[in-house]
Amino acid sequence: MEAPAPSSGAPPVPPSAIIETTEALVTYLQALPPSPGGRHRCAVDTEADSLHSYKEKLCLIQFTCAERHVIIDPLRVENLSPLLDFLLEAEVWMHGADFDMSLFKRTFDFVPPTVLDTQTAARLVGCRQFGLAHLLQEVFNVSLSKQSQRADWGRRPLPPVMVEYALNDVRYILPLADRLLGRLHEARRVDWFHQSCAAARAHVLNRTPPDGEEAWRITGWGTLQPRGLAALRALWHWRNGEAERLDRPAFKVLNNEPLLQMALAFQNGAEPELPPRFPPPARRRFHQALAAAAKLPPEDWPKRLLRKRTSRHPDAEKRFDHLKTHRDRLASEMNLDGSLIASRAVLEEIAQDIEACASLLPWQQDLLLPVVENLKGGAAAGRP
Repeated sequence: MEAPAPSSGAPPVPPSAIIETTEALVTYLQALPPSPGGRHRCAVDTEADSLHSYKEKLCLIQFTCAERHVIIDPLRVENLSPLLDFLLEAEVWMHGADFDMSLFKRTFDFVPPTVLDTQTAARLVGCRQFGLAHLLQEVFNVSLSKQSQRADWGRRPLPPVMVEYALNDVRYILPLADRLLGRLHEARRVDWFHQSCAAARAHVLNRTPPDGEEAWRITGWGTLQPRGLAALRALWHWRNGEAERLDRPAFKVLNNEPLLQMALAFQNGAEPELPPRFPPPARRRFHQALAAAAKLPPEDWPKRLLRKRTSRHPDAEKRFDHLKTHRDRLASEMNLDGSLIASRAVLEEIAQDIEACASLLPWQQDLLLPVVENLKGGAAAGRP
């Protein structure tokens, strides 16, 4: 396939590039030419407003099929079922698919059955820089603008520069997929690719939602004692309340580090204070939250969570060294990032319990099989 022409600036975007009604969506999908293989092949990308709203929502779906690129506006289209029905039968390509699949799951309780990820393909052929912009520059000499990267995708109407940016995130995915598939075939790693993509989709579908009761335990909470934890919990809920009132992300009200410092000050008997930029009503609610925390009896303070101690295999360190040496040699020979074969954490699990290798994908198990079998044999003979 020929490389796409490099993008230059933000040319005028035809109104038809944006689909804002169910009728227009149905018309677009019905006008797509029949797929030669009987199954449509499309590319999908999404944009959300996580940097601008309290509750992240899906704001755009960029879509391309048969070289017809459009933006579908989920904030305007009344019924997106025709698109979901289409994706149910399609081969769907994404780049960095975890975010997009997660957004689909949260919004529609649906993830297309077949999702293939160009980022995964790039990593499996040895690319060390696998961001979409870098890959397009390297493969097609296409330079994408980053001007709208942190834009507010919930704004309407969208200016042409943002529409062009959004379309560019999807228009080159299928040509890139073709190039990467060719390299996967040459390396005989197509099966690895399909296993990895299927596992990534299953991970999104089976991911456990965050525990709403424990969400206040932000990074660093473990440095606090129970009294400080009571303050951190109260301050976290205060910040979330302010964020919801303002309809902005919580980190734009106050990021985590000041919360931890205030909780530590409270723990040590000091009176935390807010920066001057906060208005009187927010300050009043802030002090009310701290006062409520101060009145809690010790038995109602949050508990420190203790890690469960497990017995350590006496030869775990030697086992880990064997596994890591084998993995690193394979990775070097195949020009792969070693973590694709097995992360350090997984190697540590296997070193502790050989049966943990069952958590690996079949292609990963095959690569580690010689050393795992050696460890099993050693265990049976009483050796490391």
